[in-house]
Amino acid sequence: MVQGRMALHNGSLVTEFVLLGLTQQPELQLPLFLLSLGIYVVSMLGNLGLTVLIGLNPHLHTPMYYFLFHLSFIDLCYSSVITPRMLMSFLNQNTIPYAECMAQLFFFAFFAIDECCVLTFMAYDRYVAICKPLLYRVIMSYQVCFMMTVGVYAVGFVGAMAHTGCMLRLTFCGSNVINHYVCDIPPLLRLSCSSTSINEAVMFIVVGVNVIGPSLIIFISYILILSNIFSIHSRKGRSKAFHTCSSHIIAVSFFFGSAALMYLKPSPAEALDQGKISSVFYTIMEPMMNPFIYSLRNKDVHIALKKTLKKRISA
Repeated sequence: MVQGRMALHNGSLVTEFVLLGLTQQPELQLPLFLLSLGIYVVSMLGNLGLTVLIGLNPHLHTPMYYFLFHLSFIDLCYSSVITPRMLMSFLNQNTIPYAECMAQLFFFAFFAIDECCVLTFMAYDRYVAICKPLLYRVIMSYQVCFMMTVGVYAVGFVGAMAHTGCMLRLTFCGSNVINHYVCDIPPLLRLSCSSTSINEAVMFIVVGVNVIGPSLIIFISYILILSNIFSIHSRKGRSKAFHTCSSHIIAVSFFFGSAALMYLKPSPAEALDQGKISSVFYTIMEPMMNPFIYSLRNKDVHIALKKTLKKRISA
């Protein structure tokens, strides 16, 4: 009764939602549960390991690894906001209270926007390192990197507040079944009994600013980087420059490509089903892959790992 009153106070007749999850096919529930659990464990270990490794090794305290530290931290939190609730849906625990759904929406948006911004600043860092190497320490000073990081979390907070605030003003009085495994904006808008025009405008503005804007900045950065690389006469120098950027290009393509498929299109029922599948890539797979993308071919990370392991063994 108290919960019902609370929901009414927030302008909603719905006290809880039902998350349909990734699939409704019973034979797929257990295999997908085990697969998702494995991905989550690997994601947690990989991102936590990378943050600890960067924190413990002074020679990794450079702008490039400073942003990678925050990317791993964001992925750690991002996975924890989404995957546990997704795992519960595979065990037929599909209900989520109204307040918890809104909280999940806020943190989901917050960390997704943070990731967009960090990936953008990492592209700018690579641009400065390759195109302006003599000014690198001045342009990417500790103070500048710190202000960039503050900007990342500030933009994430403002964007998440915009989405969540607009969602809280809506009335949900009909179906409470969300065709997704997370409280995301498009499937929630389909359940509203009130006008969603403001929400849709805010979604396209915020998502456009945080997907199209960063994509353009990253694209321009790499156009300038490539023009600089092709002017390098040494084959070894070109190869080193390409190697420096390849990991970031893979991560950016994976994240921005799947996010754009989910949000920057109309959302009829079939599009939501397709979007649900594409969202798996940037909500579940991408946080797991980032530690591998940035560490498998990275000599600095390999050296830091060996040093850390030697210290722990000798201790």
